[in-house]
Amino acid sequence: MSVDPFSGPDSPRVRFGAEMRRLREEAQLSQGAVASRLGCTQTQVSRLEAATRTPSKSDAERLDRLFGAGGGTLFTGLHRRILARPGSPDWFTSWAEEIEPAALVLRSWDPLLVPGLLQTESYARHLFTHGPRATPDEVEERVQARMRRGQILEKDDPPLLLVLIDEGVLRRRVNGSEVMREQLGYLLEVARRPAISIQVVDSECMSGLAGPFMIAELPNGQPDIIHADSPVQGQVTTDPIYVTSIWNRYEAIRRWAYPDHMSLKMIEEVRREWI
Repeated sequence: MSVDPFSGPDSPRVRFGAEMRRLREEAQLSQGAVASRLGCTQTQVSRLEAATRTPSKSDAERLDRLFGAGGGTLFTGLHRRILARPGSPDWFTSWAEEIEPAALVLRSWDPLLVPGLLQTESYARHLFTHGPRATPDEVEERVQARMRRGQILEKDDPPLLLVLIDEGVLRRRVNGSEVMREQLGYLLEVARRPAISIQVVDSECMSGLAGPFMIAELPNGQPDIIHADSPVQGQVTTDPIYVTSIWNRYEAIRRWAYPDHMSLKMIEEVRREWI
């Protein structure tokens, strides 16, 4: 079963309530006692624990001071995820902040765009600027969030990143020639790193037209987890049926991929065409 990003067991609102109840019970405090410290009613505390009330920023800050969990930032971090903007929904915030940094291997397929982890700031900014009803503040927030995602590749021990992109991505104009030259140049630069592989997929491959996805291999024998995108709502799940389906699709796409050295040569040739 896929993870419900808004009310499922892994949603930040549900986790906020569950952690609040767990820590309250460990501290042997009643709901009334916590209510007095939060400056609210016992009913409001009950609704927070049941995930039927959205916590305020002050609720989160007071709970962090009261319990000191997660280094004193557990509840404020969950509150930030609850209020994530539409461009960074809860399900994706969880993927970007919890799954990607912990992964041993990330496999990525995108038939339309350079994948987010490898986008330059100017490339990402143009994409977000042309999003529906995007305000300047929203654009800036999303750009900075995307740039922060890429920082996992700068770690001393980064995940192995195996990227498949459709050949058409290299020629799909995002802004102007300068932005495209910079973006393709960045792909060539990062592809020299031992932990990153970029392969171009022949445009005649039909297996990947259903949309982009990522597969994360996690440490300590944890099950693989997939992130499959869609225009309405993404899906993050460890359900074996979905994971196996995505793995099969990945392997079908990979059979149409050019070897690394040929792929990089293609990227360089197209980069020179952007004049």
